[in-house]
Amino acid sequence: MTVVDAADPRTLHYGDFYGITDLPGDAPVALVVGNCQAESLRLFLGEGLRSVRMPAVHELVAADLPHLERWLSRASVLITQPIRDGYHGLPLGSAQLSGRLPAGALVVRVPVIRFAGLYPAHAIVRPPTDPSLTPPLVEYHDLRILAEAAGLSTAPAVDAVATRAIAELSLGELRRREAAHATVPVSDLFERPSFAQMRTLNHPGNPVWTAVAQRVREAICLPGPAGDPGRPVLTSIHAPREAAVIEAWGLDDEPTDDWVVGGRSVDGTEVREAHLRWYADNPDVVEAGLARHGEALGVLGLA
Repeated sequence: MTVVDAADPRTLHYGDFYGITDLPGDAPVALVVGNCQAESLRLFLGEGLRSVRMPAVHELVAADLPHLERWLSRASVLITQPIRDGYHGLPLGSAQLSGRLPAGALVVRVPVIRFAGLYPAHAIVRPPTDPSLTPPLVEYHDLRILAEAAGLSTAPAVDAVATRAIAELSLGELRRREAAHATVPVSDLFERPSFAQMRTLNHPGNPVWTAVAQRVREAICLPGPAGDPGRPVLTSIHAPREAAVIEAWGLDDEPTDDWVVGGRSVDGTEVREAHLRWYADNPDVVEAGLARHGEALGVLGLA
């Protein structure tokens, strides 16, 4: 077993995973593996399982593998997002993890949840030169600002019709991933969307996690309700709420112009100006965004 620094804040935060502490009780052990959404789901799993707080999959390094192996050998349930084999050069793929479980262990797959129907102009761009590269102030791209940086149309692009069309594109992609990876279904949760469901296009709120956790419990035939961590999750950033979106879904919320980042309001104009400067310095990001989100740009009348 790799020796860990018990005084390191990261090690302490994931004390069970690194063997500094151990899970109390004798309920079956569950591992939840994926991005930041995985930890949120873990918090809602409820009674009847002992779940391990562990680093997000993109934060795992080679030195973490012995600790992961130890927990895989103890796990009765693996709940995993679809992860490709050899992810980050490590054996962290969903199939690779499943193959290292004890006999009789259960595997439940859950999709990465992205829903753009509440934030129809927002997008995530992973430029091929550096997929970790993100713009300043907020890590999300606004396709209107991206189009402006590319010298395309800057006319108002979000109305109720476009919002519903973007929502259907987003749900179509989510349904495709559900089918391709045989995951627990989640797309139906957004048939009547609300801002309580999503803080940004990929930060689901508590109502979503309650429903998904309940479906995971049903998938492993675990009786009883999903849990409640007693606090909102994934609240580090909130996107603005646009009037056209409120109109499209018949919501009662008030429109907002600012982002909320770490509890602090960040003016939308400030974000636009910072992103335009950043795009000027990173033209390959603009090219990648136009290529990746061409269909959405077309729906919004920006292409």
